[in-house]
Amino acid sequence: MITVHHLNNSRSQRILWLLEELGVDYRIKRYERDPKTLLAPPELRAVHPLGKSPVVTDGELTVAESGAIIDYLANRYGAHLLPPAESPERLRCNYWLHYAEGSAMPPLLLKLVFDKVQSSPMPFFVKPIARGIAQKVKNAFVAPQLKLHLDYLESELGKNTWFAGEQFSAADIQMSFPLEAAAARAGLDASRPRLMAFLERIHTRPAYRRALEKGGEYAYAR
Repeated sequence: MITVHHLNNSRSQRILWLLEELGVDYRIKRYERDPKTLLAPPELRAVHPLGKSPVVTDGELTVAESGAIIDYLANRYGAHLLPPAESPERLRCNYWLHYAEGSAMPPLLLKLVFDKVQSSPMPFFVKPIARGIAQKVKNAFVAPQLKLHLDYLESELGKNTWFAGEQFSAADIQMSFPLEAAAARAGLDASRPRLMAFLERIHTRPAYRRALEKGGEYAYAR
């Protein structure tokens, strides 16, 4: 039996969605973020040394990292979510499986970090300096990077209906989280209609809705 070690409001939601698309039996072991730090609880380190979610156990096998999990599950349980081997679509699918975390998420995480620097309590004599530095980093680096990536993604969806081609694939599941995060906190809006239409399409999929019902709190769903 597959077990998804599921953290609320996290990347593991897309693993639940994947399994619903695959129609595979699985169980969920739930973990809750610390309400103050928003970090995963230490109990997750018993599953994987880094203590991060998602982590999937399948028999004696433990798989971490969203891209690796999606690749493993799709290859083993549902090849219909992967384009044919050696096709251009398969290459694109593999690209997006890596791009989502390797390229799209870092500027989103930097924005989250520097937003927290600006909003966190601190001594009054430090506050203007820290907030000023944070704003300069956001203006000089983070915001331009976010624009670069969102413009790129908007352009890419002008080539095909889905990220890997004309058929829905594992790539779209992997790309859901950075785009949902961008819509929630990084300015993704109707000015990029293809990306917003992508989010609307995935949010109406029955498997996506079932995963939400099973996964619990997920602030990025619209």
